[in-house]
Amino acid sequence: QAQLVESGGGLVQAGGSLRLSCTASKLAFSDYGMGWFRHPPGKEREFVASISWNGGNTNYEDSVKGRFTISRDNFKDTLSLQMNSLKPEDTAVYYCAATVDVGGAPNANRYNYWGRGTQVTVSS
Repeated sequence: QAQLVESGGGLVQAGGSLRLSCTASKLAFSDYGMGWFRHPPGKEREFVASISWNGGNTNYEDSVKGRFTISRDNFKDTLSLQMNSLKPEDTAVYYCAATVDVGGAPNANRYNYWGRGTQVTVSS
């Protein structure tokens, strides 16, 4: 069974930065599009960013454009999310996910495997 494990979450002040990582195992990583989603407290899960199998195509939710950067290393089977200029509204549990849609996708129901999440808390 494929496994995705997120790391790098934590508590940061507004304006600060965090880098999330997601390590894949038992998965042909380069065969999958990848995505980051988040679940803010009291809200629905939402799309953050996605990346195609080779990193050539990325997409972002509007509120994170210019602040977050998604990337991947197919040699290390690792997905990353660099988050800069963090805001309190970025507080959420962040999940990485893998989809057989090699281009990546903004829809959670297109994803086949999910990690367990990592908490990001941004204080004001």
